[in-house]
Amino acid sequence: MRPDRDPVAAAAATLSDADRYGAVRRPSPHDSAVKHVTGAATYVDDIREPVGTLHCVPGWDRDTVRGRIVSLDLDAVRQSPGVVAVLTSAEIRGANDVAPALADEPMLAEEEILYWGQPLFLVVATTRDAARRAARKARIEVDPLPPVLTIEDARQADTTVLPDYQFRKGSPETGLAQAEHRLEGALDIGGQEHFYLEGQVSLAVPGEDGDIFVHTSSQHPSETQHIVARVLGVPDAAVTVEVRRMGGGFGGKESQANHWAALAAFAAQATGHPCKLRLDRDDDMIMTGKRHEFRAEWTLGHDGEGRIRAVDLNFYARCGYSADLSLGVVDRAMFHSDSSYFYPDAMIHSRRLKTHTCSNTAFRGFGGPQGMLAAERMLDTLAIRLGKDPLDIRKANFYAEGRDVTPYGMRVEEHGTLHAIVDELERTSDYRARRDEIRAFNAQSPILKKGLALTPVKFGISFTLKHLNQAGALVHVYTDGSIHLNHGGTEMGQGLFQKVAQIVAEVFGVTLDRVKITATHTGKVPNTGPTAASSGTDLNGMAAQIAAETIKARLVAFAAESHDVAEDDIHFRDNRVFIGETEITLGALAKAAHLARIQLSATGFYATPTITWDRASASGRPFHYFAYGAACSEVIVDTMTGEMRVTRVDILHDVGKSLNPAIDIGQIEGGFVQGMGWLTTEELVWDESGRLRTHAPSTYKIPTASDVPEDFRVALHASPGNPSPTVYRSKAVGEPPVMLAISVFSAITDALAGLAPGHVPPLRAPATPEAILSAVGEMKQVTASRKARAGEGDG
Repeated sequence: MRPDRDPVAAAAATLSDADRYGAVRRPSPHDSAVKHVTGAATYVDDIREPVGTLHCVPGWDRDTVRGRIVSLDLDAVRQSPGVVAVLTSAEIRGANDVAPALADEPMLAEEEILYWGQPLFLVVATTRDAARRAARKARIEVDPLPPVLTIEDARQADTTVLPDYQFRKGSPETGLAQAEHRLEGALDIGGQEHFYLEGQVSLAVPGEDGDIFVHTSSQHPSETQHIVARVLGVPDAAVTVEVRRMGGGFGGKESQANHWAALAAFAAQATGHPCKLRLDRDDDMIMTGKRHEFRAEWTLGHDGEGRIRAVDLNFYARCGYSADLSLGVVDRAMFHSDSSYFYPDAMIHSRRLKTHTCSNTAFRGFGGPQGMLAAERMLDTLAIRLGKDPLDIRKANFYAEGRDVTPYGMRVEEHGTLHAIVDELERTSDYRARRDEIRAFNAQSPILKKGLALTPVKFGISFTLKHLNQAGALVHVYTDGSIHLNHGGTEMGQGLFQKVAQIVAEVFGVTLDRVKITATHTGKVPNTGPTAASSGTDLNGMAAQIAAETIKARLVAFAAESHDVAEDDIHFRDNRVFIGETEITLGALAKAAHLARIQLSATGFYATPTITWDRASASGRPFHYFAYGAACSEVIVDTMTGEMRVTRVDILHDVGKSLNPAIDIGQIEGGFVQGMGWLTTEELVWDESGRLRTHAPSTYKIPTASDVPEDFRVALHASPGNPSPTVYRSKAVGEPPVMLAISVFSAITDALAGLAPGHVPPLRAPATPEAILSAVGEMKQVTASRKARAGEGDG
């Protein structure tokens, strides 16, 4: 960030007088910010262990990727020092199943190993070190079977975890046949490790009558509760799950935290002791799923000016050995395969391929980044082939009036926001002048090449699985005026708890110190959905607001009757309640209401309106609204080494009326950098046998502080507010910023495209130095061939 630019202050300064609320629309710090930086924040591994706590480590076969289990000799494990119990699937009292939906994920393998890292047994010992050492002593005999590892392997074997699925709009066959021009292309898109700072961890404490209390690092406590109960063979009501905070999640703890919580609870049930399971970093990276790897293949019909006539797009996703969340992830890739562009006729097809690798799972964006990247690659390809500025091709294909229906049939109602953001960023980033400067630089620089790209984001907000679009909250007002807040959302550093507290504080007109934030708890708010799909504040904030307004309405009615004033003459602000000419504290009113037997507790429930998507018929409305943004990125590439550096980034992003500009800008910056890592440095590598080789920071490179662009300019779009009904007219911000980083991939493509004008650089994602150097090599070969042909012609 430039030293003269404070984006938070700039955002706050744009608020009009009418927008100056007491608690919301203000840049308040994260509720745990001081605790985070001082180390005082309590995570699961920091909870004081109850007396007698035992430690669990899963055991697995480090030599086998796929094979039939012939024998499992655990005698040496049981005899190892400190070991209390060694558990296998035979001891499971309930179901050996930790899958979120399809019963296709055994907690402990029984007959066959299906991926490298699959747990076979669980060691329970007095210390974690003793359990880890003992787990290595197992003697496992396996009859190896040939694994299916890659997308190409799975396509040849025709193996899938779920049926194929498609959207169809109009007649793509006719559109392609009638188009003036056609082009074809493909893009290989790599996965991504979540690399949350806090790994997978759970502490299960047994209670009376078979009850279990689980502290865990999960984005979906209700699902964790359900799966633990399923494994233990007890009712859901016997299991309580609590999550105060996570040290990062990014989707990696939406479904995959359940496995480790279930193992800890299994051990607690078997031993009668509190049991804790914390994976070390290597095992965490080996045993948990990643962002889905994709291959996108397309045929595009267009006219001479670059306007798209029809698209036939095929997605092939490597899902791993089970379905996990691949239905929704790949669907969302399809939903975002249009990016911000109108396709008159389209066929969007997908295959969810089964491989003998750990099942891939949710990751920030949930398939949207892969779909959007494919679309932007198509637009870059079109621009390069036509010799036009990519931004001009993009703008020519934007959704607009009369060209506003997506491939899945939903109308884009707010396309004016997309145009306004891109036009403003084009101006404020000096896009046109910088393109001229870069063209001149590249003409005189034989080795270092610069690239520039401005790409849009249009991201649908809501769960596409309709029943997940609901939330609950619980609010108490105590007789001193302090407020207890609980809801079904989970805090993973994104600031959800702070935003919801601001909403409740706004309702009661109190300062934030009067609102007590409490841990997510399945015994307080039941049957919740995951904190995912960027909808945490939309759902839980609205539920909390409804609960708070319910209590407030009771207080207002009581105050009006007891003071003989009209309800319209009662106002809550500045930690006080103004009742006509009388001014009292909220505590005084709450105490008086309590003495009058007025209930000061309420639940709130919210279900997102307008969601009508029916997957079977591929019709209806899957999203409540779209969030928009745009990024302009400049890069410099060394064509001798493949090294690349991002030198400047300009971002303009739409968050509606921001509930908290400080948190929103932090999410935008963090999301962009995480997306940049996915597309440039974070390469997952498996060897030929199917073993993950990048399972530690020494071999897997996430962005560091030195990778963040020194010139990093972020601004919030001056929105009049979300036109869809949301809490204080805000918009979601968690996932959309990841896709702003596609501008970096497009800028690298732009830098390389000049090496052989008209030829599309064969760049794969991530664009590592090796990938860039490989693309440079082909571009130079194309140039050399052109020169050779020209020489032959001259001869």
